[in-house]
Amino acid sequence: MRHQSATAHELARIAELAGLPGETLARLGEQMERRELAPGEALDASGRFGVVLAGMVRGQAGLLRPGDTFAESVTALTPATVASCERTLYESFVG
Repeated sequence: MRHQSATAHELARIAELAGLPGETLARLGEQMERRELAPGEALDASGRFGVVLAGMVRGQAGLLRPGDTFAESVTALTPATVASCERTLYESFVG
């Protein structure tokens, strides 16, 4: 199965990433792992940088919607799409 990644367009909608050049977003997106979560499905993102691309998830910070970021375990409340990568990789792109 082909690795699914996040697109530069999707990442540009994330407030923390909006100021990065398109080429940088594209390179970061290629390194991110995209996951489709069913309601009730959990994802352990400890030590990772994650973004909600679609749907709603609940994390330690509460309800997360598209455009929100997370670095902990999340559970889908609705069908959701998230993308994540190692935190150190994210930090190498944002400085």
